[in-house]
Amino acid sequence: MSNSTNSTISHLECTSCNKIFPKEQLLNLCTDCSLPIFARYDLDKAKYEIDKDQLVQRESTMWRYKELMPIENEENIVTLGEGWTPLVHAQRLGASLGFSNLLLKDESLNPTGSFKARGMSAAISQAKEKGVKKVAIPTAGNAGGATAAYAAKAGMEAHIFMPSDTPIAFQVECEQNGAQVEKIDGLISDCGKIVAERKDAEGWFDISTLKEPYRVEGKKTLGYELAEQLNWNLPDVIIYPTGGGTGIIGMWKAFQEMEDMGWIGSKRPRMISVQAEGCAPIVRAFNSGLNNAPTFKNAETVASGLRVPSAIGDFLILQSIRESNGYAIAVSDKALLEGVQLLGKMEGIFAAPEAGATVAALSGLVESQHINQNEKIVLFITGGGAKYIDVFI
Repeated sequence: MSNSTNSTISHLECTSCNKIFPKEQLLNLCTDCSLPIFARYDLDKAKYEIDKDQLVQRESTMWRYKELMPIENEENIVTLGEGWTPLVHAQRLGASLGFSNLLLKDESLNPTGSFKARGMSAAISQAKEKGVKKVAIPTAGNAGGATAAYAAKAGMEAHIFMPSDTPIAFQVECEQNGAQVEKIDGLISDCGKIVAERKDAEGWFDISTLKEPYRVEGKKTLGYELAEQLNWNLPDVIIYPTGGGTGIIGMWKAFQEMEDMGWIGSKRPRMISVQAEGCAPIVRAFNSGLNNAPTFKNAETVASGLRVPSAIGDFLILQSIRESNGYAIAVSDKALLEGVQLLGKMEGIFAAPEAGATVAALSGLVESQHINQNEKIVLFITGGGAKYIDVFI
């Protein structure tokens, strides 16, 4: 007898044209408009299935929210213990920069060392539930490592395409976890084209960012955790390093789901997207008042996770920033590397360059009056620094 997760997933829905698909269908993008699809839930049912005050008794992984996740059979959950990462008060860092209530959500403590573990646990679990045997992904680093690990745990083939200048640690990690790795002279967008061209012939399921509906479900648990860790009071500001932007999109989805279940009110944090000056399509689009972000030409930054010249979920990222009265800002590579050093020196967290960008953004955000130093501000440490060692030498 199979064990039900009591998932309240009800259907899939296009984020753009709102076309509805059955939850049983294995889909990449909307069949009408080729844009991302979300999983939707029966939230009226969910609020009776889960008592938010009883969550404290549950396992300390992201699967504590399993009724709000898309997996219906417990046996299909592929987990390495991801989620429920620390939310720490950065007292020394805050004091050095003049902030009284600066918090760090430290995703570097996930399996495979980054927030990508959340999305891959959900996507690979759902792929397993749908009978998928082979997955493929373009990656700038951490998503590849997470794909290799979760695919290995699920007994699936993983085909990973990465730019040839991706830090060597990511390549080694993927190979040691049994993945097939191909290095490409180009950017993550070039790797994505190869996956798209070959997937049908090779029988791969494409798990690129937002090109299937489930990675974002893993990422949305960031929003649930933040609310639970702050006793169901959201912070004033969330500062998030943005490449493909699934973290921002996922949290924004989570906040709406929680409000619909009566777990939180309508107050939202201001969502602030940080990018590198050498690859800032979202910042450029935000400043230009555009709803989509044109491809950023000649993208270049040491923060490989931010080197995403065009994001398929651009309109969803921009929507969440604007709806929250948020902002988008770019920082230099020099500033983000200094941010990494400051995090290490003040808080003992050796963070990835992407995370350093959130620290680097603080001074500019204060100067432009988009944040003030007494607000409750959460910086996302999206990954650890050890895999980027060649960047720091």
